Amino acid sequence: MSALKSILLAIDVATRQRDEVGKLLAQIQRNWRGAQDQIEQLESYAADTESKWAVSSLERATPEVMQHYYQFMQRLQQAIGMQRQVVGGLEQEFAAAKKLLLGADIRLASLNQLLQKRQSGIQRLQAGRDQKQLDEFAAMQHRRLRASLDTLDTP
Repeated sequence: MSALKSILLAIDVATRQRDEVGKLLAQIQRNWRGAQDQIEQLESYAADTESKWAVSSLERATPEVMQHYYQFMQRLQQAIGMQRQVVGGLEQEFAAAKKLLLGADIRLASLNQLLQKRQSGIQRLQAGRDQKQLDEFAAMQHRRLRASLDTLDTP
């Protein structure tokens, strides 16, 4: 039975590890969605700014204002690029966490399979013991019956 206890303990530990990796995966996914939303917001802001400037540039804008606009747009594009790098890093973390989760699931399944094999082995062993006891009881009953019949037959 101690072998089963150690397997059950290993299953418990593996389950907790798998759950922790699952939580990590969910957190990374939430972070990815947030970073992706920020990209969309930045791109939308850049598009809105671009369209407003396209209209207002028809009205006379000074060269200094235009220079500030181009610098601003350049920095905005840099921010979008940096955010894309963040998203890429999160995608790599997500892929790595998925591999960890798969490994944890495989380990847990292996331990569960081992537990089932051990339990069925113990059940077979117990069934053999039960059958042996039943056979011994039947043999003893048969000897008693035979002995009582022999005493009845003897004059």
